[in-house]
Amino acid sequence: MQADTYAAAPLNPGLVFDMMQAHQRTAALRAAIELDVFRAVGKGPGDVASIARHCSSSERGIRILCDYLTINGILVKQDGHYKHTLSSAAFLDPESRACMASIVQFMSNPTILEPYLHLAEVVRTGHTNLPGEGSVESENLIWVQFAETMAPMMAPMVGPLGVIVLEGCVGPMRVLDIAAGHGLFGIEIAKKNSKARVTGLDWAPVLRVALENARKAGVQDRYDMLPGSAFEVDFGGPYDAVLLTNFLYHFDPPTCVTLLKKVRGALKPGGRAATLEFVPNEDRVSPPVPAAFSMIMLATTTAGDAYTLNELTTMYTDAGFSGMTAHPIPMSPHTVVMGRA
Repeated sequence: MQADTYAAAPLNPGLVFDMMQAHQRTAALRAAIELDVFRAVGKGPGDVASIARHCSSSERGIRILCDYLTINGILVKQDGHYKHTLSSAAFLDPESRACMASIVQFMSNPTILEPYLHLAEVVRTGHTNLPGEGSVESENLIWVQFAETMAPMMAPMVGPLGVIVLEGCVGPMRVLDIAAGHGLFGIEIAKKNSKARVTGLDWAPVLRVALENARKAGVQDRYDMLPGSAFEVDFGGPYDAVLLTNFLYHFDPPTCVTLLKKVRGALKPGGRAATLEFVPNEDRVSPPVPAAFSMIMLATTTAGDAYTLNELTTMYTDAGFSGMTAHPIPMSPHTVVMGRA
């Protein structure tokens, strides 16, 4: 093979070795969260013995685990004592309001991880090896865990999406939140507009989590529940806005268009449908996080994908929407795509 057929990147066997060992980093972080290491480090004094006592673990195990976390930039080590980095203090110490450690429960759920053990076969067939429709199989209980644990990861997107969807509206409005999950997106609109009434649509056990979150936010009297499948239940309406957060990418384009047509039929004239998506560039390899999300869809769904803006715009157009706009969320891999009925 001619040398000019290779990309202009340095020779790096470490890149290959790093990918082969990546599972160790995931396992180490999950173990530290399960053992409550980050709370122990935050409380101090951060020596091996005190952390081991707090975690009811061996000193040998704690030393090696904390050294490994330090090597990978999660902790720092000074004079034999472990301390937080800015990131671990903010996002992994349970004492922090921004702690997102709970998301490891969903992201390491066996249903999510199992397909990766057989990824070659998944690639051969072009779809998940999970039963039925994969992660979106009817009444799949993983979405209860999603609702209970993934809110910290979604929280930074809640405010920006609310602003985009409301467009300054303070008057009466009805909002349908499809695949509501934890309910935070619809709840945010109810918080920002005291005259908004929100209907959350999801499986009944999931909606109980959303309703509890609405109660905590003080908007439960304006939060209705519509249990069932978005493809089967009558939406009712008409609505001023419909939210489809983290949902369309689970399905192929024809299925998305079918759903979007149903959404359009439930909207008032001029009403808006907003979807929150991982939207890669047209090259499908950048930016890294949105582009890589397609691998999750390959592993866990029968036909889902991370769709480009052109693909999403085509889906909206085919469903009868117009005036599509894209709103990247700052400091986030997500984009809000909105269309008008």
